[in-house]
Amino acid sequence: MSRLPLHDETLTPALLSGSPYTSYLVTCHQDAWFIKFDHEEYGPYQTKREAMLFAIDAAQKLGEKGEQTQVVRVDVNGEALSVWTFGDPYPSRQ
Repeated sequence: MSRLPLHDETLTPALLSGSPYTSYLVTCHQDAWFIKFDHEEYGPYQTKREAMLFAIDAAQKLGEKGEQTQVVRVDVNGEALSVWTFGDPYPSRQ
């Protein structure tokens, strides 16, 4: 997957370059987790799992409205890894 230029002062766009999906980006900054979507930032979340569940829940709801959605985790080096795409099994909250 592509490398993203993430900076603290900017927000990542909802669409990854060349991707047909509307993406919810899950990132970590100073031990807190955030979701970036549609030029907005949501959080902080205490754990990666908590941020992922919220992002997947939002992506699922948008996907049910006909949008192609996915959740992408962005690591500290800017590497983007797709972790969930609408149509994948919906994760358990356990």
